[in-house]
Amino acid sequence: MIITGNLIRKLRREAGLTQKKLAELAGVSQAHIAKIEKGKVDPRLSTVNKIIEVLAKGSIKKCRDVMTKGVLFVKPEDNVLKVSEVMVNHAISQLPVLDGNKVVGTITEEIIVRNLGANIAKEQVKKVMGPPLPMVSEETSIETARSLLEKHQGVLVTGENEILGIITRSDLLKIIG
Repeated sequence: MIITGNLIRKLRREAGLTQKKLAELAGVSQAHIAKIEKGKVDPRLSTVNKIIEVLAKGSIKKCRDVMTKGVLFVKPEDNVLKVSEVMVNHAISQLPVLDGNKVVGTITEEIIVRNLGANIAKEQVKKVMGPPLPMVSEETSIETARSLLEKHQGVLVTGENEILGIITRSDLLKIIG
């Protein structure tokens, strides 16, 4: 592959960076980036490598880019009937269980179905819930979240000691396009 000014411009735009920001991250001047993109200078290989490295990092999506915000939670004392109504009304298949500010478990459609019986509606969540969903920082790469979703129904996204969002398999399907 031949690295041209046009290719660098295209990659920079796809990464959502301005010439000024790219220059700052690559350790060169904005004017130098502009000249490279216009083909007016032939940059050193080391400069091109720095620029490509910055652009490659910028194109890696982070969990914050695809998470669903406004995570709904249930309490350990809630009954399964209430939880199932929330799931149906919001078209979701799992809910984190929060005790105070701490995630203590997860309740899923699968768990509810597995425990179906005459008294399941009255059962408290804490008696049937599964372990908590894994938690990752909002800066974590999508690739890490993807690998966690192979074994878990969701991944909670955290930042500054709070839950910011959730990523499920359907969220990853949205980024295909």
